[in-house]
Amino acid sequence: KKAHPALKAFMCGSLSGTCSTLLFQPLDLVKTRLQTMQNNMKPGAPKVGMMTVFIQVVRTENVLALWKGVSPSFVRCIPGVGIYFSTFYSLKQHFFPEGRGPNAGEAVLLGAGARSVAGVCMLPVTVIKTRFESGRYNYVSVIGALKSVCETEGPRALFSGLPATLLRDAPFSGIYVMFYSQTKRSLPQEVSSSPYAPLVNFGCGVVAGVLASLATQPADVVKTHVQVSPAHWTTKDAVGFIYREHGLRGFFRGAVPRSLRRTLMAAMAWTVYEQLMAHMGLKS
Repeated sequence: KKAHPALKAFMCGSLSGTCSTLLFQPLDLVKTRLQTMQNNMKPGAPKVGMMTVFIQVVRTENVLALWKGVSPSFVRCIPGVGIYFSTFYSLKQHFFPEGRGPNAGEAVLLGAGARSVAGVCMLPVTVIKTRFESGRYNYVSVIGALKSVCETEGPRALFSGLPATLLRDAPFSGIYVMFYSQTKRSLPQEVSSSPYAPLVNFGCGVVAGVLASLATQPADVVKTHVQVSPAHWTTKDAVGFIYREHGLRGFFRGAVPRSLRRTLMAAMAWTVYEQLMAHMGLKS
């Protein structure tokens, strides 16, 4: 029997998620470290940036430490990206059966809806991944970390940061899909069907990713603080702490590595997904 189209979309999404996660994990680790750094520096001390953290991790740990958290990232991204793309495909087929593309507003709802489903399903693994990367917890494996959190903090801790995660991921995906679909639609037909189409798609993805990343950066910083705090902070607690400690600039900590990673990951995931779907004879 032939596989259901939604299952094919899941497989294509999972494969594209695997490639992009492995390549861009170091950027995610640097972003998490930047966001969770305590503001202990004296006035006039040199600013800690992305490259400083990068070099510090390599010096004090090792090069492979940049991939710390890659196992929970895989556990999250392989099914997570698969769930996202299969939900996206199913919603698109249900609401746009005639092959009509969504307009800007519909694209936002489509992307946000698919990301919300994937985000809720994968949140426990997201919490573990964030803790792995922060360097504050000595977890050995994903299963061990899940067990440890359930025993010491209760299962509720695995869903910490849900509002901040949805506030970050749903708008990011909605804004991304809107810019991506609208940019692609504005291209001439001959460009879309040329051998350079994957490269053009990647370029459209980069533009969409930068705009979506900057719009959702504050929610990402809040989510990180909620998830690495063992004190069961609420979203409101985290917002208050960040503002008191770092001011408005604190909400944009880690913006460069996150924008780089989210943009490149999303652009690559969509490009690989669309190529695989076209290879299977399905319209993505």
